[in-house]
Amino acid sequence: MSDVNLDKSPDQEPVVSDGGELADPVPARAHLTFAEMAAQGHLPMKLDPDAEPVIEIDNLKMYFPVKSSGLLRRTIGHVQAVDGISFSVPKGGALGLVGESGCGKSTTGRLITRLYTPTAGSMMFEGQDLAQLSPRELKPMRRHVQMIFQDPYTSLNPRHTVGTIVGAPLSVHKVVPKNQIIPKVQEILEVVGLNPEHYNRYPNEFSGGQRQRIGIARALTLNPKLLVADEPVSALDVSIQAQVINLLQDLQREFDIAFLFIAHDLAIVRHFCPEVAVMYLGKIVEIADRETIYGHAHHPYTQALLSAVPDVRQAAVGGRRERIRLEGDVPSPINPPSGCRFRTRCSLAQEICAKVEPPLLQIGSRHKVACHFAGELGAHPARPVTAGLLGVDDQGSPKPGETPQHFNLGPTFEKSWYDIGLQHMVSA
Repeated sequence: MSDVNLDKSPDQEPVVSDGGELADPVPARAHLTFAEMAAQGHLPMKLDPDAEPVIEIDNLKMYFPVKSSGLLRRTIGHVQAVDGISFSVPKGGALGLVGESGCGKSTTGRLITRLYTPTAGSMMFEGQDLAQLSPRELKPMRRHVQMIFQDPYTSLNPRHTVGTIVGAPLSVHKVVPKNQIIPKVQEILEVVGLNPEHYNRYPNEFSGGQRQRIGIARALTLNPKLLVADEPVSALDVSIQAQVINLLQDLQREFDIAFLFIAHDLAIVRHFCPEVAVMYLGKIVEIADRETIYGHAHHPYTQALLSAVPDVRQAAVGGRRERIRLEGDVPSPINPPSGCRFRTRCSLAQEICAKVEPPLLQIGSRHKVACHFAGELGAHPARPVTAGLLGVDDQGSPKPGETPQHFNLGPTFEKSWYDIGLQHMVSA
């Protein structure tokens, strides 16, 4: 097929499958890791600590009602999918959101795009709270906040051509005249590395990587300021993952787009996101810049996640770090544990963890952690570092005459923070 036009490197060549579908290029360096293949195109993104936030999420909650069976379906409980999370995404930057399946990552993305209406909390975007907008008020705002879905097979309507799929946002929002939609679609398809002449083909004629490029093209049509990428490369093989991630980096630099990047692959997040937030059972347990999270994680759950990342090269030369195995299953979000939600699987848990919920405390210039015994791996303190701040003793019982101290629990980082080693506040 002579009209295949893919953004390929010199050591790749397009392939046509037996059924005539367009397939992704076959990499000549299939033995390389994701990070090595991605770095051939782009270096990891850098953090701009002075960037203004494009969106600020404050105490966001999403409770799904649980109904009883029978004729009278009463609400007998709630699934606490997202329970009071706070973070911000900088303009033109990227925040990675990681955690186990079922921790609330995808729900958070759907809340930000208002596919769900939050139970409580605020989502401030350009001076407006997305959580409070009516459907009529939401329509113009949807131009600025778009989503890339996880599955490139089910997120595209098989009955519509690529031109119809990518052109639908242009038609709905009346961005361009009707007679200019097709040229605009062709232009966007070329931007994402597809042949512009394929606008009249159907999704089943493309491979998985190319379908995800179509999904990216659809999200780009309105020139958004924030893209929620919900595991956009998890359904693709490693070589295609690197191509798509490099494409997203190109688009971010060219159009100054901010990303909330939801993923479970920590290698991809490390390459794409200068900041990372770790979720567990509806809560953010740690958030920091890339170097701190991957080199100096303080929460035992983050440390367990990092220990599970396979490192083939390190295993070959010896010295592979020991895997931290968590005991038990993730508790039900309908009835989460009291205090710290991770305590039922944590080897550091003590009585205070069951009595008092640890706050997401800022312990560095770009580092927050929610743990009574926060510390680097192998150096966790024997006594809770938060007891004095919360006005309780080491067992979590209130101290007479003690009042909890006030500290920042909002979405941004302050110029002063609590030094857990010195046990007092310090400033930059």
